[in-house]
Amino acid sequence: MSTPEIRLIAGLGNPGLEYAKTRHNVGFMVLDRLAEQRGASFARNRFGLLGKWGGVFLLKPLTFMNLSGDAVGALARFYKISAQQILIISDDLDLPLGTVRVRARGSSGGHNGLKSVIQVLGTDEFSRIKVGIGRPPGSMAVIDWVLSRFGAEERAALGGALGEAVDAAEWVVVHGAQDAMNRFNGR
Repeated sequence: MSTPEIRLIAGLGNPGLEYAKTRHNVGFMVLDRLAEQRGASFARNRFGLLGKWGGVFLLKPLTFMNLSGDAVGALARFYKISAQQILIISDDLDLPLGTVRVRARGSSGGHNGLKSVIQVLGTDEFSRIKVGIGRPPGSMAVIDWVLSRFGAEERAALGGALGEAVDAAEWVVVHGAQDAMNRFNGR
């Protein structure tokens, strides 16, 4: 069976300057780096901030995280993109800071953006790249953690993870998620 061609990469995050460098916006950060490396730019349209890398759409939804599926689903329906042709990039609390994991499919893992995408698409059969942000320290609430910015010491680990996530996204586009899992998971 051949690997479905990826036609849409969506990085999940929250719109607005107040959220720009928060942990929850790692998906936006990866997409920004990918676009920069590939000479793509983003323009605002009805789906969100949209760019193009060859034949692949790059989407940063302008819905808030919990409604990410609305933008992803609208673009997918308009361009007749199947769930199997979508790659979602998001943050992950359950992975240590700087860890990158590729999955060919799976549950939301409690991530509200992924829950929204699964609900709107009606399936979890889409590829994803998860970038670890770690768990909140002490008794800090999860919402406060994901909406906080990275500290100076954390930024070095984050920079490496963003680069690895871009490499993984490019690998998924060229070779498929299963091959990317073998190459990038367990590093």
